[in-house]
Amino acid sequence: MLGLSLGSWIGGKGLPYLKEKTKQSAILFYALAEIVIGLGAFAVPRLFRFGEKLLLPIGGMDSSEYLLLSALVLGLSILPWCLAMGVTFPFMMGYVRELKWRETTSFSFLYLANSLGALFGTVATALFLVELLGFSNSLMLGAACNFSIAIICFGLKNSFDSDPAPVEQPVSTNRHRDSAPSILTYLILFVTGFCALAMEVTWVRGFTPVVGTTIYSFASTLAIYLLATILGSQWYRRDCALKQTFTTAQLTGACFLFAFFPIFMNNPFLSPLGQSLLASLFPFCLTLGYLTPKLIDQYSSGNPRQAGRAYAINIFGGILGPLFASYLLIPAFGTKLTLILLALPIGGLFFICIGSLNTSPLLRWTIGLTGTCFTLASIFFTTSFEDPAFRGKGTLVLRDHTATVTASGEGMEKSLRVNGIGITLLTPITKMMAHLPLAIREEKPKSGLIIALGMGATLRSMASWGIQVKCVELVPSVVRAMPYFFRDATLILNQPHVEVIVDDGRRFLKRTREKFDVIIIDPPPPVESASTSLLYSREFNKIVAERLNEGGIFQQWFPFGEEKIFQAVLRSLTEVFPYVRSYKSMKGWGFHLLASMKPFATPQAEEMLARLPLLAKRDLMEWETQMDIRSFLNLTLKKEVPVDTLLNDDPLYISDDRPFNEYFLLRRFRDKRSGNYRFIH
Repeated sequence: MLGLSLGSWIGGKGLPYLKEKTKQSAILFYALAEIVIGLGAFAVPRLFRFGEKLLLPIGGMDSSEYLLLSALVLGLSILPWCLAMGVTFPFMMGYVRELKWRETTSFSFLYLANSLGALFGTVATALFLVELLGFSNSLMLGAACNFSIAIICFGLKNSFDSDPAPVEQPVSTNRHRDSAPSILTYLILFVTGFCALAMEVTWVRGFTPVVGTTIYSFASTLAIYLLATILGSQWYRRDCALKQTFTTAQLTGACFLFAFFPIFMNNPFLSPLGQSLLASLFPFCLTLGYLTPKLIDQYSSGNPRQAGRAYAINIFGGILGPLFASYLLIPAFGTKLTLILLALPIGGLFFICIGSLNTSPLLRWTIGLTGTCFTLASIFFTTSFEDPAFRGKGTLVLRDHTATVTASGEGMEKSLRVNGIGITLLTPITKMMAHLPLAIREEKPKSGLIIALGMGATLRSMASWGIQVKCVELVPSVVRAMPYFFRDATLILNQPHVEVIVDDGRRFLKRTREKFDVIIIDPPPPVESASTSLLYSREFNKIVAERLNEGGIFQQWFPFGEEKIFQAVLRSLTEVFPYVRSYKSMKGWGFHLLASMKPFATPQAEEMLARLPLLAKRDLMEWETQMDIRSFLNLTLKKEVPVDTLLNDDPLYISDDRPFNEYFLLRRFRDKRSGNYRFIH
């Protein structure tokens, strides 16, 4: 966003100078910008890898040092290419002006075309390209498109050289009757950019319980945003041709009212909710898609410099909005109140407009009274998935810049949710995740690592062995929620041999030099969740192998899901670890996948029992009163499934470049039509 803002500003200001000095068409500079963007497809992945190495010594991801330095590294890695993206708007406006110097609405035309391209790129990449080509080849395809555009632009430049256009044409002095003063235009563009992008961040977080955590969920939210923006821009273009556009006061007032629609629809008691919830975003984004190009057209009258400055201010608001929402508003107020707080500045814009521009009293009273009613109704009569009353008495809600954590229930019915998605339950399976790999080693373990804390049951079980235990958890609030589930949580966390680190599990493994006897991982469900491929991939398994002591055991949990994903997870293990065993859980669903670089055998219940320390035995049987410990152990040990029987001849695997589990739409559509889709539990 910073690159787009600065690029738009610099491109608009610098284009007259470039044309004056070179006597070249603006389309030439547009072509050069496209070449630079295309080169970014090759450079950015390498810069990210270099930046990752620089950040590894910083420490955990929850420190202010890491947050600031990671923002700096990421920003510098992509800023040059985003600057090139930013200059394309004023450069193309300059070319349009060369062709039609009287054209005053070129920004809205290009804004519409750009939004349409963004929608196509979002849908094509999420639905087709990554699944078919992988990340690297999708980037190369994007670069090829950039270079092709550059070649086309060079051709346009050559055909235009014979009749060069004036360097700069005067801006039209005929002001539209609804044209806002420059300061008011800047204010509206900044505030709407700030609030719209902050709302988008809040929508994604608040709507997760309904739309889910897959790549397609995020893509659909963005697609709705872009589609509405396109239709709003097209609506403005049509009205502009008819010379009867809506006034700025009408549009800001409509934005103010429409901002409450998602608040009303994000109600856990409404059913069905999914489609209507996404549809509730449409009116706000539609109106904004009308308002933004209208303001910039009226302000710039087709002048690239004026348009570049105005668009830069709009984007600058879009930079600050998500930062305020993620780090200040959502952690302090939650998603519902954040959306209300973000709607109010837009209401303020409406009242400024009716004071500065000629508007009817009827509009003032209609929007004012309706907005007041919407605000009060949102505060006092709406709920959300974060509302403790929805989950029941005693529900604990914790928020931070990463996620909203909800702990609810009583006794063995307690549950943990992150952004409304159920993560884990109180079940002896989570205890067995620790006891099985620890006891299956012939040598007594001395250290263990857990990636993903969850409720903390696995951590308690590993700590009962009296060994050095480290646990890595990405969400700070998950750590703070552990006392809700276990009365002895504070005691466990304060033990000298137990350490909980807030960090990304994969990043921790790459930055630590320590090795462990056992490493346990339980990726967040469902197995298709965005970014979980980073914990299932061959590359991740290689990192784990490097952090295991000789004879160390790696335990990976697979709950349930598509059979092909399970096979891909399993094959990604077997291609790294020569020795892999699989055990169906004691509850009959899910698999404990144990892997090692050294041979290991499944012990008899008596042998495994002899290896368990006294405290570990007590922990294992904490929730079991119906059977003896040997029978309880056999619920898992007797359910070993030969790995060879779980794999087929299809060479499925998960890699960082080909996240097989995350991108599945085409595959499942094809398999379900042919009857080859199978679900495994």
